[in-house]
Amino acid sequence: MALVQVLRRVLGASGSTQISSTARAFSSAPAPIIATLFPGDGIGPEIAESVKQVFQAAEVPIEWEEHYVGDKIDPRTQSFLTWESLESVRRNRVGLKGPMATPVGKGHRSLNLTLRKELNLYANVRPCYSLPGYKTRYDNVNLITIRENTEGEYSGLEHQVVRGVVESLKIITRQASLRVAEYAFHYAKTHGRERVSAIHKANIMQKTDGLFLKCCREVAEKYPEITYEEVVIDNCCMMLVKNPALFDVLVMPNLYGDIISDLCAGLVGGLGLTPSCNIGEAGIALAEAVHGSAPDIAGKNLANPTALLLSAVTMLRHLELYDKAERIQDAILNTIAEGKYRTADLGGSSSTTDFTKAICGHL
Repeated sequence: MALVQVLRRVLGASGSTQISSTARAFSSAPAPIIATLFPGDGIGPEIAESVKQVFQAAEVPIEWEEHYVGDKIDPRTQSFLTWESLESVRRNRVGLKGPMATPVGKGHRSLNLTLRKELNLYANVRPCYSLPGYKTRYDNVNLITIRENTEGEYSGLEHQVVRGVVESLKIITRQASLRVAEYAFHYAKTHGRERVSAIHKANIMQKTDGLFLKCCREVAEKYPEITYEEVVIDNCCMMLVKNPALFDVLVMPNLYGDIISDLCAGLVGGLGLTPSCNIGEAGIALAEAVHGSAPDIAGKNLANPTALLLSAVTMLRHLELYDKAERIQDAILNTIAEGKYRTADLGGSSSTTDFTKAICGHL
């Protein structure tokens, strides 16, 4: 109603016949989706700019709400991430994160750990697939790693027993294990996957990994159409290197997931080509580039934005913008396969800017 009154003032009586059609045109325009963007450190702002340019070229209806890492510890988060930035993700329920660097051994809470804990991002999902036209040791990789993200050895519970002896607690709970197992089987079912492998070391850690397996078995009974298997972590590593085609969806506790997901990235060319998305309660999704901030090449227009771009594609799929996601992914893969524009880590000599323009050209 307010829009109609404004149009009447602007158009006057002579323009009254145009009011209803103009108002309809304004109201039918889709409202943009607000998403939180953490450009990150080092090369982060450069590759985040690539994402913004590609999204603009593809006419993706997203408006970015940008937040940067602070230069002082926020006592409310005990890290350089501000409380306001976390609230932004909670409010928008979707976001994209560039690489963030945490000083090693300085007593600061890890930025990534802060995000996982504060936003309860319980599952890290990494699709790992061979890129057409980019040759690696393997041509047939097509698997998904799903990592429990909130507990295990990364619970942060460490203390000194006596001088020279420290103890770290591994926490496994039924609630978290059931939750990530349910997500893994649901993902497999909705994405046409046929097998879920639970990765463990229950032959040694009988209580903790034993509980994890018990929860996975419980969930597996509800999905009889999906093949379920259990694989010991060390055997899993050997099998992945020998023949990654043996696996489909892998679900595992936190530490194993951290290791296995990076191993799988190495099968297809490295972390610079691997997308990642964190799933949380209440439908929160935070996609991210999992590679480092590469401070040695920051600001030199040399960074490869592929991982962040493909992670942004997973974000679009979460938002059910499937057409936009497919268009952008095809443009990325076609640019790499063509071989004319590749950054140095992909064996080329293109700048970040030229690589991004080539992707936009394929759109």
